[in-house]
Amino acid sequence: MLTIQAQSNIPTDFGMFTVYAFSENEEDWNPHLVWVAENTDFNKTVNVRFHSECITGEIFHSKKCECGQQLDAAMKYMSENGGMIIYLRQEGRNIGIINKLRAYALQERGFDTVEANLKLGLPADGRNFDVAVEMLKILNVKEINLLTNNPDKLKSLVDSGIILNQRVPLEIESNEVNESYLSKKKDYFGHLLEKV
Repeated sequence: MLTIQAQSNIPTDFGMFTVYAFSENEEDWNPHLVWVAENTDFNKTVNVRFHSECITGEIFHSKKCECGQQLDAAMKYMSENGGMIIYLRQEGRNIGIINKLRAYALQERGFDTVEANLKLGLPADGRNFDVAVEMLKILNVKEINLLTNNPDKLKSLVDSGIILNQRVPLEIESNEVNESYLSKKKDYFGHLLEKV
């Protein structure tokens, strides 16, 4: 059972956010985080982004993915429009950083992102968004606009009791490194990408 273990206000380059740490255990060093922009009203339709951790893209600005740019864009959007980012500790589509680096090494040998995961005996995408829905319910959020290109995130809301008002696209321009990665996301996972 997830509970709020701590919360605090944090000023950022994008504005002030209240950050909640959710976990089952107060000693969990890797809790899920919810970043709520200061002008957010939970009694109205709330803008929400389910965002999975990506240390390579967010911190070290890897060009292999668009995760860091999506997080920045989401923080800017929430700061300007109100809303929250549910930051899920699901590195590498929930395979962890070690396996993610192993998958990257396989990609250097010609495997695509899905083939690399499968060759390691891992799922193509092992993420679970039910935990994000659980956090929305704990915060008593009833209706949302979801910033996403991922149909699995939309499906996670079916029969959840939370009303999906609309999907807000969050598409980032590809670069010379990640164009094939984004194409795979569109062709294999069905991501709703218009620019690829």
